[in-house]
Amino acid sequence: MSYEIDLSGRVALVTGASGGLGAQFARVLARAGAGVVLSARRVEKLKTLRAEIESEGGDAHVVGLDVTDPDSIRAAVAHAETEMGAIDILVNNAGVNAQQKLLEVTPEDYDYVMKCNLRGAFFVAQEVAKRMIGRSQGAMPGTFTGGRIVNIAAMAAQRVQAEAGAFGMSKAALLYMTRAMALEWGGYGINVNAICPGYVDTEQNHHEWTRASAQDLVKMTPRKRIGRPQDLDSVLMMLCANESHFINGAVISADDGFGVW
Repeated sequence: MSYEIDLSGRVALVTGASGGLGAQFARVLARAGAGVVLSARRVEKLKTLRAEIESEGGDAHVVGLDVTDPDSIRAAVAHAETEMGAIDILVNNAGVNAQQKLLEVTPEDYDYVMKCNLRGAFFVAQEVAKRMIGRSQGAMPGTFTGGRIVNIAAMAAQRVQAEAGAFGMSKAALLYMTRAMALEWGGYGINVNAICPGYVDTEQNHHEWTRASAQDLVKMTPRKRIGRPQDLDSVLMMLCANESHFINGAVISADDGFGVW
């Protein structure tokens, strides 16, 4: 017997969808039948991804979003629901990487990382959750309410890494945020979970993996390899599935075993 996750009729908002993991998350959700709202600051790249998804028979819409701007968040979520319908799935992926020694981090560097990786993720989730909760209150019995929120953290949230202090702190706080949201919003049928990816080769960081220092990191992994964006497809789909209603507040490592060392 085969098993297939079907997201037909669901609407998914993916932040940071202009490339890398976000673009792959959007592709796999669309292939499962979800209508996907692609959001990021680089709208032209989103349009290219939308064309790709539509060429495969999927449904996608583009909306500009700057997660550091609360007004942009509110406008983007409202526009997404006007165009595609109520958001059932949020993949909170937008963020920035930062490789710096702690003594080199300026107040501006620190604020930027926290605004993108933590503050932005919080207020995007809050805006979507307000709407999910509003729909769940007074809904007819048997009506689908609530939804799925998946926060994209990082291996650095669970294992301290050199020259990634500010980045790791932002992602570690994201894990606490995930559990707090799961606790407060679970009663409304909203499941909030997090994924901690390991080393993944994307178009944004591909050039970095040619450096000797990066190769040394790869040698530290159990299977001495880095992942591909599609290696996260299965864990994302599990957390977004209608059947995942019993998974709430979970933090799932998808790092090829690096975190157990």
